[in-house]
Amino acid sequence: MPFCLPEYVNTMNESRKMQTMANTPFPKSMKIQARVIGALLMREIITRYGRYNVGFMWLFLEPMIFTLGITLLWNIYHHGHIEGGISITAFAYTGYSTVMLWRNAAARCSKAIEPNSGLLHHRNVRVIDLFFSRVILEIAGGTVSTFIIGVGLISTGLIDLPKDLVTMMMGWFLLILYTFCIGLVVGTLSERWDAFDRIYHPAMYFYLGISGAFFMVDWLPNSLKKLAVWVPTVTVTEMLRHGYYGNSVRTYEAPGYLCVVCLVLLLTGLLLAREAGYRVEPQ
Repeated sequence: MPFCLPEYVNTMNESRKMQTMANTPFPKSMKIQARVIGALLMREIITRYGRYNVGFMWLFLEPMIFTLGITLLWNIYHHGHIEGGISITAFAYTGYSTVMLWRNAAARCSKAIEPNSGLLHHRNVRVIDLFFSRVILEIAGGTVSTFIIGVGLISTGLIDLPKDLVTMMMGWFLLILYTFCIGLVVGTLSERWDAFDRIYHPAMYFYLGISGAFFMVDWLPNSLKKLAVWVPTVTVTEMLRHGYYGNSVRTYEAPGYLCVVCLVLLLTGLLLAREAGYRVEPQ
């Protein structure tokens, strides 16, 4: 149809694409998306870390180096223990490991569409797949590095075994959920609003101070305790420390509130990703 208006042609193409997707069985669609995300993961690993030296192992080594470095500095500064005789090694381990997860995922998702826009010409690649692959990669790297560090510290006797491993695992699951949601929102907003990327980075430094990684809510004045629980990541760190220290410490956590925050962030991120797809994906 050579004389059709461009808008009409785009509408026809989009209709054909939606019809093709509608005729694809759901299990087959899931397999296709799994292959797409798998391919994007491999591409991200190769382009980020290369094929030489330790290669993709930097995915685990980088957060390990940061976490162990912070732990060492805190031990030197606090002489091994802090308020209440709490081990500073365990305190740093349960705090800074959470920071590495959500901060790295959000940073990797920021401005992720523009350098990968060429991939969107493939029919099965969508904007949301770019964010999925990057967040999954950071979650995998952060989780494995945290596990290795924990096993190493326990094996060397630097920290004790956790008192309640189930609570720690629940806290980590909520952290993964929050990481995925915040990565999706940051990635889509950085594409939608150019100034967002410049505002986001200094805002993250401020948020780092109130994230709960460097304090426990019980140490705060009574006037700040209720405010601190409203910070989503505070619940995560409090749950991890509750699980590790057990009843020897008093923690303040609100997992239900964190789930609601994650749900709101997820819906917002999905809507923004859909809108971004309409603007940048070829029709």
